[in-house]
Amino acid sequence: MGWGPDRWRFYRLVGRAAGRSLRRVAARATSRPSALTRLRPTGLVIAPQDLRTSDATIAADIYAGLFVFAGRALATGGRSPFDFAPPSAEWGEQLYGFGWLRHLRAAESALSRANARAFVQDFMAGRGDRDLAERPAVVARRLISLLSQSPLVLEGADHAFYQAFLRQIGRCTHALDRALRRGILPGDRLLAAVALAYAGLCCEGFDPVLRRGTRLLHRELTRQILPDGGHRSRDPGFAKDLLLDLLPLRQSFLSRDIAPPEALLNAVDRMLPLLRLLRHGDASLGHHNGMGATAADQLATLLIYDGALARPLMHAPHSGYARLEGGGGTLVVADVGPAPPPAFSARAGAGCLSFELSCGPQRLVVNCGMPATGEELRALSRTTAAHSTACLADSSSCRFLGVKQAGLIHPLAAWLKARMGSIVVRGPAEVAVERGTDAAGVDVLAARHDGYAPVLGLLHERRWRLHPDGALLEGHDGFVRATGPHEAKGRREPVEAAIRFHLHPSVRASRVGRGVRLAGAGAPWLFEADEIDPVIEESVFFAAFNGARRTEQIVLHLTVGDGTRVAWRFRRLAG
Repeated sequence: MGWGPDRWRFYRLVGRAAGRSLRRVAARATSRPSALTRLRPTGLVIAPQDLRTSDATIAADIYAGLFVFAGRALATGGRSPFDFAPPSAEWGEQLYGFGWLRHLRAAESALSRANARAFVQDFMAGRGDRDLAERPAVVARRLISLLSQSPLVLEGADHAFYQAFLRQIGRCTHALDRALRRGILPGDRLLAAVALAYAGLCCEGFDPVLRRGTRLLHRELTRQILPDGGHRSRDPGFAKDLLLDLLPLRQSFLSRDIAPPEALLNAVDRMLPLLRLLRHGDASLGHHNGMGATAADQLATLLIYDGALARPLMHAPHSGYARLEGGGGTLVVADVGPAPPPAFSARAGAGCLSFELSCGPQRLVVNCGMPATGEELRALSRTTAAHSTACLADSSSCRFLGVKQAGLIHPLAAWLKARMGSIVVRGPAEVAVERGTDAAGVDVLAARHDGYAPVLGLLHERRWRLHPDGALLEGHDGFVRATGPHEAKGRREPVEAAIRFHLHPSVRASRVGRGVRLAGAGAPWLFEADEIDPVIEESVFFAAFNGARRTEQIVLHLTVGDGTRVAWRFRRLAG
């Protein structure tokens, strides 16, 4: 596999991963058993609140033997779901995470309680795919879910089941402690720390677990939550799910009359405004860096806790997102950040300088978003072509690990991918951002990235101007020759480019003269470009609850070189 200018970066990643593996083996051979392995919970003290919304109709489906997770459905015909092979890894992770128990709790019936208890008993009996069930992130989710839904599972249970349930809590705790000592990926480390803190607060006799969980939580939140509230992965979905765990955890500390860690309080206060920055008028988050479909009710629940209910954060320089607002509910959310560090990049997309445009509840320009399941579709959704930005030479501004060439994957790449996922080996490293207001009182956002510089020797520049009345968004894309270390490496001849504007499935595009008319639920819009005729092409929107949906995209095809400029605009039309 030819890694070209990325080969040494790739070899360094392999070397670091090999070093971590050797350290884990050495630690396993020389370490003494943890003191936590001897601990057993003697009872439950509190049950934390689950902020994720529940639906009693889903409880009826579960009782009928229909399990729908991550875009896949399994009909069990009256058998236990743990007797079947998961339709996908994502489906299995949700099954073994037991977050779906909350729907049975919403039914509020003796039948739903007995049903929930039977499912937990099936799992505790050893049924199911244990390799999948013992992944650290799945164990952490299962521990949090079982503690949160313990009133549902334990009401009416006999003493034997209660003791078995406590043993399951203990096994989850020990498994997480063991995984943390051997070394796991940062995102899993943070989730494990949250789960250990929950276990320490909810269980009698788990004070050492609480101390360890609190120390880990303080350390990981300090390391992973950026000053502007974003997570180092730059994944809005990860931040949303983390907040759904952190807010009840904060309340659980208070319920036990224990002061929450300062890092927990600070993280919550910083993360909520960032979600508001990324939120569109239809109550969904922008589709950036791994974000799929938004559960609008969950987001609304979170934003209730945000005290800054007036103006949202407009620029998150550490997380790499910016927002422009105009009249009539028009807003732009742009990705103006570099690629995240490799260990945090398994879901990151090559969407630097992409943007989404909405007007009130009407989404207009979007990124394709992350599908709920499917490795090939997920890989496709992460490419630059799946984002509303410029794509050069039919390639991506990021180099992903595990990309096949001639149907083959380099053995070292396959080994590294098995340990870290399809991480970003190389992506935009320097992203210059400027924002302000010009002499006409128009909000301006400008950015430039070097993602294509190592291979093509070009920098991509983009500028947005959103007029105060929200009726006109002007954009400019430019391409300039890279200087410095990339100047001699990249190609110097012009390259083919496609500037893409993916449309939401609710928008219908039609040619009007040399422009494109966009019609949807709200007022129509007109897209125009200077000196280039836009083309309407097929596209796909992955971030829908009911699976991938066919949609359209506006594309500007051109040949670019040093100094190429192109101007375009979206104009809102009357009625």
